[in-house]
Amino acid sequence: MRLKKCLLIAFLLPFVAVAQKGATTYPVKDLHVKWTFKEHQNRNKQSLSLLTFINKAAQPFPAANWSLYFNSMKEIEVKTSDQLIIEQVNGDLFRIRPGKSFKAINKGDSVILDMVALDEIVNFADAPGGLYLVWDNQPDKGLKIEHYDVEPVEKYLKNVVSPLDTYNRNSKFIPKDKKTLIKLLPTPVFYEARPGNFSVNAVTSINSDPAFRNEAEYLSNELFNLFKIKLVVSTGASKEKSIQLVKNNLPEDEYQLEITAQSITLSASNATGIFYGLQSLKSLLLANSPVKGAKTVLVSNVSIKDAPRFKYRGLMLDVARNFHPKEEVLRILDLMALYKLDVFHFHITDDEAWRIEIPGLPELTAIGAKRGHSLTNENALQPAYSSGPDTTEVLNKAFYTKADFVEILKYAAQRHIEVIPEIESPGHARAAIKSMDTRYSRFMAKGMRAEAEQYLLRDINDKSVYSSAQYWNDNIVCVALPSVYTFLNKVTESLQDIYRQAHVPLKTIHFGGDEVPQGVWEKSPLCLELVKQAKMKSTDDLWSYYVSKLQSMLKPKGIVLSGWEEFGMMKTYLDGHKLMVPNPLFANDPVQLDVWNNVIGGGTEDLPYRLANGSYKVVLTCSSNFYLDMAYNRSLTEPGHYWAGFVNMEKLFSFIPYDYYKNAKENNKGEPVSRSVFVGKDRLTDFGKSNILGLKAALWTEKISNTELLEFMLLPRLVGFAERAWAADPAWALEKDSVKSEAAYEDSYTDFKTRVGLIEFPKLDQGGWNYRIPPVGVKVTNGEIAGNTEFPGFNIYYTTNGKEPAVKDKLYTSPIKEKGVVKLRAFNAKGRGGNTTTVQN
Repeated sequence: MRLKKCLLIAFLLPFVAVAQKGATTYPVKDLHVKWTFKEHQNRNKQSLSLLTFINKAAQPFPAANWSLYFNSMKEIEVKTSDQLIIEQVNGDLFRIRPGKSFKAINKGDSVILDMVALDEIVNFADAPGGLYLVWDNQPDKGLKIEHYDVEPVEKYLKNVVSPLDTYNRNSKFIPKDKKTLIKLLPTPVFYEARPGNFSVNAVTSINSDPAFRNEAEYLSNELFNLFKIKLVVSTGASKEKSIQLVKNNLPEDEYQLEITAQSITLSASNATGIFYGLQSLKSLLLANSPVKGAKTVLVSNVSIKDAPRFKYRGLMLDVARNFHPKEEVLRILDLMALYKLDVFHFHITDDEAWRIEIPGLPELTAIGAKRGHSLTNENALQPAYSSGPDTTEVLNKAFYTKADFVEILKYAAQRHIEVIPEIESPGHARAAIKSMDTRYSRFMAKGMRAEAEQYLLRDINDKSVYSSAQYWNDNIVCVALPSVYTFLNKVTESLQDIYRQAHVPLKTIHFGGDEVPQGVWEKSPLCLELVKQAKMKSTDDLWSYYVSKLQSMLKPKGIVLSGWEEFGMMKTYLDGHKLMVPNPLFANDPVQLDVWNNVIGGGTEDLPYRLANGSYKVVLTCSSNFYLDMAYNRSLTEPGHYWAGFVNMEKLFSFIPYDYYKNAKENNKGEPVSRSVFVGKDRLTDFGKSNILGLKAALWTEKISNTELLEFMLLPRLVGFAERAWAADPAWALEKDSVKSEAAYEDSYTDFKTRVGLIEFPKLDQGGWNYRIPPVGVKVTNGEIAGNTEFPGFNIYYTTNGKEPAVKDKLYTSPIKEKGVVKLRAFNAKGRGGNTTTVQN
């Protein structure tokens, strides 16, 4: 599901300087560090990057008595030499210590560390982060390296997306005429534009069926928030120039929207259908600008009949790896509502943090939500994902209180969005384990053994050796411990209480289940005793035992078990090699599986279909197309992971849920995929189709530490996802003739891109969303520079003086003939710019 072990970094340090004592007098603020990518080696199986230390203090940087800590999502080689000692602390935290021959760094001198990686580096997010220094005589105090620069040198990279590649890709699509476009995404089942418009102003009223009173109030509030127009809501007889919410006999969640010059009539059989119609109305209103000088908004006359394709249209947001505040979560719920998504999968716990308050277990947030430099993990978890050493920083101690969570639940419910909390187990549980260790120590110090062991999550005598996908060696709960189930029951009942306070039903809890590494439980006395007593064959059988225990806990509470695909898998062996296959034991249970591991070229391309064919209820959470933490393309300046491939807008739009092999054009390395990859792979049967609940996009945040980057990774790709989750199966997906299918696809995608550029981006601008503005594609021909953008609607500005382009600079209107270094940059209507493209003419 996430980044796998793929990189080994070796540091070689030829320090030449003078020894210095009195380490703690050195001003750490004057130590500057720079990371630079250098080159790929050994046919891209290795990469060389440089870590440069520059001493800008008046005194030498000392030769001894210090440790430099940093986070790296790439595994680092443990190394000991006379010059340098490199150690892994745990997880992604590493430490460099000076060897006995290490020399001090004099004022003004610099030292370069060669960083050799046994894999390629693709973008700047591969750089180490979170650097801090610790003096030996102050081991509890971490001092942040304030001056750390990541300086990618793109010219050294091979096989990257060039400005010419971007230009040629953009040139394939000629925008459609805006007048012919549907002004609404996701695309409705039926849409007919008609002449004229309806005027929404202060005299307009909302007349609603009593069953839709809440939705009417929502509309009134939204119109005020967006346009400062406050409409009165009534349940009386319909009036002229009114917005009417009418109850009818349409199938569940479907709606009809009729806009004429006299009235707006929205009808549906249930409140959810009405709400979706309101989102279409809101979207159509946002497509028009308010009348200048008057509190009036015109909305074009139209007839719409619409219904969702899939019942389950979800977004998963990870707030454990990097926290994102409640206000941003509410903002994302509004975005989901606008694009008619209805399931919010809230990833609130993981190895690196526990983000929700649980009454009676204060350690979960007092310890599990706090990150910073720690020798014991008793007062805080260690830094992770470049979080730094300071436990007092807001994001290093952040979590959602009960009141926060209740507010989120109510906000989501008003928008007809179900919130599914995820409590990671039995793996990815380090934050919970360390929190309960602290609780254990606290009660044991008081001689209260029973209380200490009540919620203990690990076998304290376990000697098992393992390393998780993120390099943790202590992140798996002991499934043989009764206290583990006491803990999980406590958390479950606390969540039930929170949902009750919000007056929202708790239908399912996602209990994780992914990435339990080889080696766990094998040397745990408690686990081995359970295996013996239950007459299991090996510790491998403990997996099914654990799933059964979860089911026995949840079923009496009326809660459905959700989890990652591993909850539907079991371990077996083929020719002595481990093999994961669908587990028939739980296939007929109400288990919902989010299946992510269909990496194209990874060997499990058909896993979602195999599980659905095997009777499991499956949500297609395919990393190949729906993992929004993947980089947009293969460029050093594009943030994100890439282990599952590169995910641009087209990857989401082109996804065919019932046959995604058909439109899979790239493997996980961004290379053209051979059709032989799918030979022998299971295809989705008609029975399997009945087990596909829907689609889910996922945004993991290992590399996303602020809301601006969060929105950059989310948009506009979420619009492409919403189109595929809501809209009917397009004709090009069903067409069997490959030539006709490709032609229909190109036309459809051109239409979609035009609508996103000319209609959706202005809507997102009104909401202040930091969506990704594409870099300018460039082609140089006979001394002339031509530029274009992926989507229409952007202005291109350029400079020839070496400075970054701004809206005050030259506007690109025709090919540029000026010589020298030319920088081009696309800007939206609000004056916000994308990444700069630099060319030599």
